[in-house]
Amino acid sequence: MKNIIILGVSADIGRNICELFHRDGFNIIGTYRNDFPEYDHLSKLDRVQLIRCDLTNPQDLDIFIEIVHSKNFKWNTLFSSVGSSEPIGRFFDLNFDDWEASIQINMISQLRVLHALYPFKENSGISNVVLLAGGGTNNPFRCYSAYCISKIGLIKMCELIDDEYEDINICILGPGFVKTKTHYETLRAGSRAESNYERVNAFLNSSDTGTSFEKIYNCMTWAIEAGRQVVGGRNFSVVYDRWGTSGIQEELLSDPNMYKLRRYKN
Repeated sequence: MKNIIILGVSADIGRNICELFHRDGFNIIGTYRNDFPEYDHLSKLDRVQLIRCDLTNPQDLDIFIEIVHSKNFKWNTLFSSVGSSEPIGRFFDLNFDDWEASIQINMISQLRVLHALYPFKENSGISNVVLLAGGGTNNPFRCYSAYCISKIGLIKMCELIDDEYEDINICILGPGFVKTKTHYETLRAGSRAESNYERVNAFLNSSDTGTSFEKIYNCMTWAIEAGRQVVGGRNFSVVYDRWGTSGIQEELLSDPNMYKLRRYKN
C-alpha cells in the first residue's frame, strides 16, 4: 500500500510534498487549519482527500481520527509540515501564553496526532514518520525560542520513539532556507526579529531559490527507502548532510551517534 497522511497540507512545503507523493501514486489524506488558495487544485486530484483540522483542538483531532478510522485508511507514511515561527522576539518581551501556544503548535500537537494515529497504521511491516526540524539545534536562535525549543523536542522524540518501537521508521529533516509564506512572519515582526529581519528580507528579494521542494522530497524518499536501521531516530540536514551519497548507509549503520542530538566527542 502507498497511503500517506500529510499534516499541514496548506503550508507551502506540505502542499508541494503532497503533489510529489501524488505524482508517485500515493493515496493521500491531508489536514489543513485555515482556507488556502490552492485548496481547489488539491481537492480535485484523485486519491487526495483534504480534511479541515486544527491539530491543537482536541475535538477537531477526534473527528479527524474517526474519519481515518471509518475509511479504514491504513497509513504507512506520515509527514508533518505543521509549524509557525511566532511569537518572534526576545523571551522576556513575549507574552508567555503566546509562547506556550507556539510549543503546542510546533511540537505537542504533532506528537498528539502521531500518538492518536499509531493504532491505524499499516498492520504489517514498518511505517514511516518524517518530521521537520528548524534552526537553532547547534547554536542560539535569537528571538525564536518557542519555535527552536519545539524543534529540538521533536528531534529528541524521534530518537526516543525509534528506541521504543521497532515498527516505526521515524526521522526528522532540516530543510534549510526554503522560500515559503512562513518567512512573512519574520517580516511582520520587524525589529522584534532583530538581525533575522534583514537576512530574511534579503533572501526573499534575491534570486536565490533556496532549498527546492524536490530536494526535500528526495531526501524524504531516500530516508524511507534506506529504512529504520539506517535512518531511524536521526536528524538530517537536507542541505548539508551526506544523505544519498556512496557509503553513507554503511557509515550510519556503524555509528549510532551520527546525526543525533547529543554532545558527542565534545
